Amino acid sequence: MTDNNNAQLQGENAQPTARSMRTVAVTALGGTSIEWYDFFIYGTAAALIFPTLFFAEDMPRYVALLASFSTFAVGFIARPIGGVLFGHFGDRVGRKAALVTALMMMGVATTLIGLLPGYAQIGPLAPLLLILLRFVQGLAVGGQWGGAMLLVTENAPANQRGFYGAFAQAGAPAGLVLANLAFLAVSGNLTDEAFLDWGWRIPFISSVLLIGLSLYVQLKLEDTEAFKELAGASEPSEAKPRSPVIQALKTYPREIVLAAGAFLGVQVTFYICIAFIISYGTDPDGLNIARSDMLTAVLVSTLFAIPANFFFGAWSDRHGRRGIYKFGAICTALWGFVMFAMIDTGDWFMITAGLAIGHICISMMYGPQAALLAELFSTEVRYSGASLGYQLGAIVGGGFAPMIATSLLVVFGSSMWIAAYIAVANILTWFSINALKESGNTDLDSVA
Repeated sequence: MTDNNNAQLQGENAQPTARSMRTVAVTALGGTSIEWYDFFIYGTAAALIFPTLFFAEDMPRYVALLASFSTFAVGFIARPIGGVLFGHFGDRVGRKAALVTALMMMGVATTLIGLLPGYAQIGPLAPLLLILLRFVQGLAVGGQWGGAMLLVTENAPANQRGFYGAFAQAGAPAGLVLANLAFLAVSGNLTDEAFLDWGWRIPFISSVLLIGLSLYVQLKLEDTEAFKELAGASEPSEAKPRSPVIQALKTYPREIVLAAGAFLGVQVTFYICIAFIISYGTDPDGLNIARSDMLTAVLVSTLFAIPANFFFGAWSDRHGRRGIYKFGAICTALWGFVMFAMIDTGDWFMITAGLAIGHICISMMYGPQAALLAELFSTEVRYSGASLGYQLGAIVGGGFAPMIATSLLVVFGSSMWIAAYIAVANILTWFSINALKESGNTDLDSVA
């Protein structure tokens, strides 16, 4: 009886204090925001700068744009590989160590992109090096999400896991806002010639700050109690599988596939709203909206996603994950048609409002997602399983969304086909979530 009381007391003491939980949550938000900032400035540059800077001048505009978006997609191809590598590392060595490594990789790769010569200086080597560094970015973002997500969800109280998980999720829209602010600040203070010549490099080189944040995480944060208990198990060879990724695939193949499907609609819609839409709006043969106006519309509309992620994450703590997620998929599928009708008016306020409501619909799914995925897998393979599901959905959904949207526009000449693409992706997401069990407030140590 005494042993049981001691074990219970140790478990209670192991729970982080409110203050330490806030520190973990804010650090996760800061890390993911800067990490996603690095990932997203590439998307903005791929739409506005890279087609002319890193590819031959005699390429037709849409060909160069597709080539540029293909390098954007390379980052998504690398994300599942990063999920596998860092999932193994995170389940075997620790959540914190994996997160620190991913942050360092991203900071170095993004800084080097900012220093890369263009096609005029080094010819075909320029796009090849760009692809290589984009691949490293993809590896890094494929690994960081699992680490940041588990640092908050494994530490959070079960009845607040959706809310605290949203700190990791909110890093994506926050990073996008930072990326667009950086480009607006630089482009607004330079001539177009200076911006295309060297000004665009400043947002990339600024990501050297991420290296400093990774050192802070290494020195100041503890690993999660769930992992420390796993690491201190009496039978570590049994507690921690030699290959967590293979173990996750053997134990949870259905959950991994459904997790990827659950992310499909989020990724397709999000990357159309933040990457494709910039080239669509600024096309001189189309809407011909000023670059600064489109960047501002994307920035302002994305701001709505940050509080929405927290609201819907907390909502899922009280009412369950599946209901709000499924409702978000339906809303997003339908809203795509209205959104593009509003965008096609060419009016800045209509464009911004359409995108803002789109981001709120996406947040119904993205806000609760960290908690949902963490609750699907047991501790010894949680990093691997959650990362695999998340990153497979990312490559199928987000990586090719700008290319597919551009191709649909070229072939059919109507934005309604892009809206139909959004609808199909979200219908598949609805079916994926419908096939999963409700996981809200699950004891993560009891998942088996």
